[in-house]
Amino acid sequence: MKTIIALAVVALIVLFFVAQYNRLIRLNVGVDEAWAQIEVQLKRRSDLIPNLVETVKGYAAHEKTTLDAVISARAKATTASTVADVAAADGMMTQALRGLLAVAEAYPDLKASSNFLSLQEELSTTENKVAFARQFYNDNVRSLNTAVKTVPTNVFAGMAKVSVREFYEVEDAQSRQAPNVKF
Repeated sequence: MKTIIALAVVALIVLFFVAQYNRLIRLNVGVDEAWAQIEVQLKRRSDLIPNLVETVKGYAAHEKTTLDAVISARAKATTASTVADVAAADGMMTQALRGLLAVAEAYPDLKASSNFLSLQEELSTTENKVAFARQFYNDNVRSLNTAVKTVPTNVFAGMAKVSVREFYEVEDAQSRQAPNVKF
């Protein structure tokens, strides 16, 4: 009888270890999946930009500085790899797009263009998806980081090769400022 009880206790301990290990792995995979969603949405936004820039070029050819800023931000966004670099490039892209859309406000013909309106709607939808993907990623990072730092899962973090992950933060101090459009 004592042997059965001892085996049952050992089995419960093993099941506990396996459950904690698997929980950490699931959380880590969830963070990876959430990061992939951010990349998908940023790629979608990046793919829309050349069309938007070309449409605006036709109406506002002398807005070279604004168009160049958007193109430059897009180039940086496509080469960023770490969470911090992607977040910084994302912030630059957001600012550049705000400037581009502010330029569009100055051109009534452009604002009325069905092509521009369609691209603007696509961009707006994509921005919403990017915001959702950022939040989803940060929610997953919070869950993983909490598990990695709390007992009992912190004991298993090393064995599972899971560590604290970086939050997605866009430091965009200018986001509260209106874009400056000069003619």
